[in-house]
Amino acid sequence: MFKRFFLSVLLVSVVVAAGAQSYTISGTVTDRETGETLIGVTVLDRHSNKGTLTDVNGRFSLTLKKDSVDLSVSYVGYSPVMERFFLDANRTYHFKLFHSIELKEVVVTAERVQDVKSSQMSATEMPIEQIKAIPVLFGEADIVKAIQLLPGVQSGNEGSSGMYVRGGGPDENLYLLDGVVLYNVNHMGGFFSAFNTDAVKNVTLYKGSFPARFGGRLSSVLDVTANNGNNQQLHGNLSIGLISAKVSLEGPIVKERTTFNISARRTYADIFMVPIIKAVQERRGESNENDNDKFKAGYWFYDINAKATHKFSDRSRLFASFYMGSDKVYANVRTSTSLGEDQYLDTKDRWGNILAALRWNFELTPKIFMNATASYTRYTNSLYGGVAKSAAGASAQQSTITGEYNSGIQDLTVRTDFTYTPNPNHSVRFGAYYTHHWFTPEVIEGHVNYFDQVQMSDTLTVDTSTGVVMTLANEYVLFAEDDWSIGQMVKINYGLHLSGFQVENSFYPSIQPRLSGRLLLTDDLSLKVGYAYMNQYMHLLSTTGISLPTDLWLPVTDRVKPMKAHQVALGLFYSWSGIADFSVEGYYKHMSNLLEYKDGMTLFGSTANWEDMVVTGDGWAYGVEFLVQRSIGKFTGWIGYTWSRTMHQFNREGNVLNNGKPFPAKYDRRHDVSIVLSYKFNKNIDISATWVFSSGNALTLAMQRYPQASDDPEDYNTTQGEQSLSYISSRNNFRMPNYHRLDLGANFHRTFKNPRLHRTISVSVYNVYNRKNPYMLYVSNEKSYQGYGSALMQLSLFPILPSVAYTFYF
Repeated sequence: MFKRFFLSVLLVSVVVAAGAQSYTISGTVTDRETGETLIGVTVLDRHSNKGTLTDVNGRFSLTLKKDSVDLSVSYVGYSPVMERFFLDANRTYHFKLFHSIELKEVVVTAERVQDVKSSQMSATEMPIEQIKAIPVLFGEADIVKAIQLLPGVQSGNEGSSGMYVRGGGPDENLYLLDGVVLYNVNHMGGFFSAFNTDAVKNVTLYKGSFPARFGGRLSSVLDVTANNGNNQQLHGNLSIGLISAKVSLEGPIVKERTTFNISARRTYADIFMVPIIKAVQERRGESNENDNDKFKAGYWFYDINAKATHKFSDRSRLFASFYMGSDKVYANVRTSTSLGEDQYLDTKDRWGNILAALRWNFELTPKIFMNATASYTRYTNSLYGGVAKSAAGASAQQSTITGEYNSGIQDLTVRTDFTYTPNPNHSVRFGAYYTHHWFTPEVIEGHVNYFDQVQMSDTLTVDTSTGVVMTLANEYVLFAEDDWSIGQMVKINYGLHLSGFQVENSFYPSIQPRLSGRLLLTDDLSLKVGYAYMNQYMHLLSTTGISLPTDLWLPVTDRVKPMKAHQVALGLFYSWSGIADFSVEGYYKHMSNLLEYKDGMTLFGSTANWEDMVVTGDGWAYGVEFLVQRSIGKFTGWIGYTWSRTMHQFNREGNVLNNGKPFPAKYDRRHDVSIVLSYKFNKNIDISATWVFSSGNALTLAMQRYPQASDDPEDYNTTQGEQSLSYISSRNNFRMPNYHRLDLGANFHRTFKNPRLHRTISVSVYNVYNRKNPYMLYVSNEKSYQGYGSALMQLSLFPILPSVAYTFYF
């Protein structure tokens, strides 16, 4: 009897187990015309209502029970694909999607990661098409400037590409290009970013609730993915703008197996400066027939993006990425005296990035996917200055004094990460990476050579070198995260980021938990919450408020500890189907071990004792972000508003600023508004408009003067006839005027008889109503206010600026 019962239970168990047996559907989703992998495609079984999204490699894995499957593959701007079958074994599909004929008439804006049903919050994905449509300075489409228009993200000064995310500084943002760190993302002092939109496929910004796979910065992650290249046929484009030109070429080396994509960009501002300088010299009478006095100056930048992809099989691919960008500013002066002596002055500064990566991804099983990456990144700055003098005569020798200033940072990284999808309710990512850092904060070299024209020999030669030559550091990271669906209503992403940083005799370990969750209140409404703890092991020390190549990356030391941040966020998300998406997020972030210069200190040329020039303290930021976005239809865009506050306090013993009292951070702004609108009349014409408003930046300003005896003639107030001393009540005690600006743009498209050939003429106007926005404020003793004392003057950079660009596609 017992045996029969046992056998019956065993038989029922086998039947139940067989009935519950699961199989995996895996594969890729690509664009049929180009072969480019598509990121964020929805793969959904309508029968069980289980689904997933494609990853950055266009791959998906969906494990379902043995049953009938009604599979839907859909992506904005593409016609959906349906596949019906009975799942009784593992299956592999490689879907190729067509561009939707109907949606070609539709402008599509930002495809948001933080949609109603996702567990991720404080993240936004923005397609390149939308970035290119936004009117910007000089007509040059810019990824970072487009991201600055999102709630919670602030720009720095006028035209700057720096980002200040939820109270963080510009060094607290992690910029990734194909998963590799880019340390300097600025061209032209920040007026342009280093990302060429022609080379980029996808852009995602994380400003909170960071997944565990990211680390090393406090405030944000900007994850940029480059194009793989068309695997069907050769394509390219050539673009000529107001101050720069671009060219891009992509295509198959071996059709559907090996592809390439290369893009290059260069400004020609230096070419335009030659006739301008000559005309100014002629007008001022500084040039003569003998051309004895010569002055040359210029500036240019370039960048090159290249990527090659090889497909060994459907399970195995190899990617090679390369980026190189450089800026150079120079000035040369030659003067000749009446005695025939020549004098020379030569100065130049060159800085830039080099990045290279080799990545192999391999499908171990239908449920497990692996990425193995080796990468190298380097940022360097080289500043040179020299003077020379030679006597008259063809055989005269020169006496020279030269100096060179070099700084930089370079990394070598090896990384392996895995994606494991056991079933539709779990998506696990885990991995490890190691980075070896070389910090070269400052090396100064000098050379003096004096040639005695009487003795006709070198009478003095001096070579000297000083500075901090190199500091080595090692960084170790382990991470794991799981995106877990708990029923239909609850979904959480929880993870752990373990890191250790070793520099000289110091080792800093860190355990950083991450958590974000979603409660689905209705099909269109969800409540989300997030928490992230972040550590940062390096600091960017800057002597100015703008991005300059002399800014230095320095590691933590036994005296300067890692920066830390705890951030919590709460958000409500609503999707009004077919109309618009709405979201509101509130956040609070506490930061510790922040750095500030001591009063009156500067770093340039003195990094050997930089720890004595800075103080460490705390900060906190909180705010509310609102976003209304429409992404379907001819009329699209978004309206964003941010109310925020950021405060700093330095009251630790030996690290006191502002008498230990809290003070607003430089880029503490109470209000930020951005309105971005686009309208597509037809396939030939579309227009766009952007309006931005922000409260003024904070700065430190002496508001009072007191009579004071002084031996320094600069303290003498000639207007009042007495000596005076400036009094500053507190740090950042004054507000600059509010900033606002309207930009307009229009694109005119035309397709030629050959459908592969078409062109676009882009016209834009920056600062339409010619608002004189403040770039900086300064005190002038040469001018006075109503005849009394000195005057506070405003420097504005950009008036109304029209621009035009022509792009030819083939």
